[in-house]
Amino acid sequence: MNIKETLKLLCEPAGVAGSENAASEAALELLRKFVPNAEIDSFGTVFGTLKHEENLPLLLLDAHIDEIGMIVNFIDENGFVKVGRAGGVDRRVLSAAQVTIHGKKPVKGVVCTLPPHVQKDENKVIKEEEIAIDCGFSKQELEQLISLGDSVTIDTNFTELQGGKINARALDDRAGVCAILHALDLTKSEKLKYNLAVTFSVQEEIGCRGAAISAYNINPDLAIAVDVSYGDYPKCAENKAWKLGGGVMLGAAPSLDRGLFEEMKSIAKSKNIKHQIEVMSGKTSTNADVIGVSRSDVKCALLSIPLRNMHTPAETVQPSDIEAVGQLIAEFLRGEKDD
Repeated sequence: MNIKETLKLLCEPAGVAGSENAASEAALELLRKFVPNAEIDSFGTVFGTLKHEENLPLLLLDAHIDEIGMIVNFIDENGFVKVGRAGGVDRRVLSAAQVTIHGKKPVKGVVCTLPPHVQKDENKVIKEEEIAIDCGFSKQELEQLISLGDSVTIDTNFTELQGGKINARALDDRAGVCAILHALDLTKSEKLKYNLAVTFSVQEEIGCRGAAISAYNINPDLAIAVDVSYGDYPKCAENKAWKLGGGVMLGAAPSLDRGLFEEMKSIAKSKNIKHQIEVMSGKTSTNADVIGVSRSDVKCALLSIPLRNMHTPAETVQPSDIEAVGQLIAEFLRGEKDD
């Protein structure tokens, strides 16, 4: 599987939390290459199962398919579109951003901003209630094209940077989806240690809602959640961000299963898979938090991909880290671990 090509296929469709249809359809098509019975459930989550033997433990692999964005909540008399945030959009990048409103057809627009010459505070971060999108249409024209509740994405191009790094919108968490697909590709046609359930869940960015529903319905014995986490940046302390190209991030937290963490670490060492440890002091702020307490509890591990510029349209990853996550999952599924 080509990681870069797969990432591009996953990142191009819009999938703002609550409006994931296009992104889910793209992920479904890719998942069906490995899980033929995959489908989209009534809540919008992509879901499929692979049974190897009747009595094997059931392992859930989860990554979220939704992305941060905005939602249309008003069109004023001058044709300016007012919006609210759908997930934690970094408001610092919104001024003068080019956007697409996903209405009856895609409508391009730009977030209005005052020039610094007439601002009292030129370093002011735009407030949510101040966001206004100019599409060039009148109110009457816009009402024929868009509706209240339509989702909005920030425009960006899928770009390969020097050194092979990828810069794109929605890498949180299409990179995690890609890592799971890579693991399935590495283990296709193999006899595995577990029966599998795979979910590319919706609405993580607004409260991990899709994963909570799926984990309850699936009732797995154990789970691996795959997400992104903070990539290294010059102004960030080394214990707050992790190196792009440093490999899979193994999550250690009170809310995660310690036994699975130790097993993952042992596999990574024995198979020479590049890895780094991410310690969290409480919850993880990922789907792992809701999966772990589903029903009577699920032993849950968290694997993450270091990502720069989180919750912006310029998210950046190193594909080798995605490969490392996929490789570690594959080795865990095989149950091959050196002593």
